[in-house]
Amino acid sequence: MLRIKRVPTVVSNYQKEETEDVARRGGGCGRNCLNKCCIQGAQLPLYAFKKLNKIVSDKGLAGHESGEPPVAFLDSLLLGEWEDRMQRGLFRYDVTACETKVIPGNHGFIAQLNEGRHLKKRPTEFRVDKVLQPFDGNKFNFTKVGQEEVLFQFEASDDGEVHFFPNAPVDVENSPSVVAINVSPIEYGHVLLVPRILECLPQKIDHDSFLLALHMAAEAGNPYFRLGFNSLGAFATINHLHFQAYYLAVPFPIEKAPAKKIATLDGGVKISKLLNYPVRGLVFEGGYTVEDLSNTVSDACICLQANNIPYNVLIADCGRRVFLLPQCYAEKQALGEVSAELLDTQVNPAVWEISGHMVLKRKKDYEEASEENAWRLLAEVSLSEARFEEVCALIFEAIEGVDNGKGYAAESSLEEPDVNPESLEEADAIKNSSRCNMVTGTQECIVMH
Repeated sequence: MLRIKRVPTVVSNYQKEETEDVARRGGGCGRNCLNKCCIQGAQLPLYAFKKLNKIVSDKGLAGHESGEPPVAFLDSLLLGEWEDRMQRGLFRYDVTACETKVIPGNHGFIAQLNEGRHLKKRPTEFRVDKVLQPFDGNKFNFTKVGQEEVLFQFEASDDGEVHFFPNAPVDVENSPSVVAINVSPIEYGHVLLVPRILECLPQKIDHDSFLLALHMAAEAGNPYFRLGFNSLGAFATINHLHFQAYYLAVPFPIEKAPAKKIATLDGGVKISKLLNYPVRGLVFEGGYTVEDLSNTVSDACICLQANNIPYNVLIADCGRRVFLLPQCYAEKQALGEVSAELLDTQVNPAVWEISGHMVLKRKKDYEEASEENAWRLLAEVSLSEARFEEVCALIFEAIEGVDNGKGYAAESSLEEPDVNPESLEEADAIKNSSRCNMVTGTQECIVMH
């Protein structure tokens, strides 16, 4: 059994291991949490989204053909409510004050100095050799989050239209999905999407939860708002099903990396392999319906989970493109195969780091950040070419199996890359761009340091 000393990310102000005192209290825990002791009769804002059936434009998943939604999901609701929680002092530090820069080079890795994410944290034992682990209610989970940390409930509407209700009862019987702040944010608007929160699901992707995440990306309708998922063994720190998301107004390096198409499924989903990127991975896009894309990615993730292969997922382009990245860094770390130099950085390469947003915890590493250093760290994350090919074979076998034997239309030969890197001129423009903090009704731009 592989274990490594970990310092978990604190995502809630109520995250702690000593829960015995809470369990002894009667009549509610006194924290106005989301657990059964406090949730009965509670009301929280509700955003009811229109369930989409097909992918139609370059702007993302099918939009609101019947008109504008009652509230702008990203600008007014999510970021507006996030700003409100920042003004109320619910975050552990001001992430907008963190220095950020684009590292010179061809790939445009982004470096952020975020010293607050490793202060005053409690070391714990974290098992890294099992992707599937049962939910443990005695450990921190999102039902222990205070209701003030929840921005809104996020559910499909009953009538096929978008609705927003400032105060809606919490349907305890049907276990709502919620969007809550991450009190240790990586970037502006950093939130957590917790599907069916009261079901207390472990950190593993299923078809319904992944479809919900795609809908959230579509509702945001902004390519600079991405969702990410970390499996256990790939630097998820909480074993309660959740996705992360935040807003950053520059392209991620992984989004600009070239890719080569290797297969097209019967449902229209195209699968490609990343090229010229330090972490080997697959790219999924297209599909005749939203469910085609969602189910294909979900089947691939379920396959990795069943085969005990840690992985990360990035949902980009408003839900039109999904990156799946099996990884082995935690395993190498536990086996003592990672250099002391990399370990000293205290960087745990999860979905954001793998995508090219390097969250650095030491000023020295930030000042010395280079494309070479970023590449060297991420190369340690990647599976070997031989192992990656084995994993791809497992994934395609699983996809073929759930496709009722129809299989997939594989390309007879590898084609030229059909996802091209940015030009040098565009790369220079990215380096000079600003990080825009979008708040209700306005845009406030903070120039990168």
